[in-house]
Amino acid sequence: MTTTAVPGTATSHERRITAALFAAGLTTFASMYSAQALLPSLSNAFGATPARAALAVSLTTGFLALAIVPVSALSSRVGRTRVMIGSAVTSAVIGLLLPFSPTLDVLLAGRALQGVALAGVPAVAMAYLAEEIGSEGLGAAMGVYVAGTSIGGLAGRLIPAFTLDLASWRWAEAAVSVGAAACTIWFVRGLPPSRGFIARPAGIRIVLGDLGAPLRHPGLLTLFGLAFVLMGGFVSLYNYLGYRLTRPPFELPATVAGSVFLLYLAGTAAAAVTGLLADRLGRRRVLTASVATMGLGLAISIPDHLIAVVVGVLLCTAGFFGAHTVASAWVGAMAPENRGAASSLYLFSYYLGSAIIGGVAGLAYARTGWIGLAGFVATLIAVAAVLLCTLARQSHRTSGHDTVTAPDQLAVP
Repeated sequence: MTTTAVPGTATSHERRITAALFAAGLTTFASMYSAQALLPSLSNAFGATPARAALAVSLTTGFLALAIVPVSALSSRVGRTRVMIGSAVTSAVIGLLLPFSPTLDVLLAGRALQGVALAGVPAVAMAYLAEEIGSEGLGAAMGVYVAGTSIGGLAGRLIPAFTLDLASWRWAEAAVSVGAAACTIWFVRGLPPSRGFIARPAGIRIVLGDLGAPLRHPGLLTLFGLAFVLMGGFVSLYNYLGYRLTRPPFELPATVAGSVFLLYLAGTAAAAVTGLLADRLGRRRVLTASVATMGLGLAISIPDHLIAVVVGVLLCTAGFFGAHTVASAWVGAMAPENRGAASSLYLFSYYLGSAIIGGVAGLAYARTGWIGLAGFVATLIAVAAVLLCTLARQSHRTSGHDTVTAPDQLAVP
């Protein structure tokens, strides 16, 4: 039986879905980035270089990227709710075991497995919401889910950072893992059975066929490239920022250094603003301004002055979130037919950039410190500028793509 809702109001079923997906966003993104604030502590505990310790982040996002497409295809066959629940529960169990890792190698293996487990929520959430929520309430429901991912990512960084002044990295990881497990229980208990899901074949030929069209589209390939370089550069800054702030000349306590992750709130605000501006001014203009803001912030962060570092990283954060918001929405508008496949490939590029570039950046930081890292990220921003020029030429050849409105994707770093 279909429930008829008054326009502008949500049914109890839709409210349950929205609350459950908010909890899913919390647990998934808290788990995904829980190691980022721990990197200096992992280096101290295991005698690891910054680049090796950063694998605790890169392996998770890398394996998540590899699992995005197959998990999305699996959900088309077995159901969205099964995949999301299995993903959240498995990730929570792995997270609770991570503090007992006897060596860094064991910890890294656990983080890699957790990346595979985590893929089920970001790969499926948008399709699930589109199937279950009426068109009038879809934007609001997606907004709540995105808020959950944003708050979860922030909590996953702040909880361990604040715990480090009181205890070791093991207790810090345990604190965020217990919180993630509690949110998983909330999600599993609150998620109602699916009503709108219709199973479809998901064989290898069908999946490859779905992916073929986006991979042949020049504009989409350019956006995938932007996701790769911008996310890689952004996560590199935060991976090694803790090392810079806890060492000379700053030598901040771990809790104070960890509070820099509050700058993510600037990114959340920037995402909302740039989404509105893109509708009014055009995606290409706003995307260009966002990348330029990221470059300006990077330059400001170079001097060894705390205020300059904070302002610079704030601008980088706002610029990145703005660019990601516009680029991900543009993928949905530009996709010729299968938007789900295009979204999966965008997320694949996004998290693969975090994994590969975020790890390689450690080599630049190890050799010449922050100035070397800044030069490395500046090169990535230059590549992004070239891609933007390419995108501008493509949008001139194909009218309409710069102004079409489409739902934003659901990945938050």
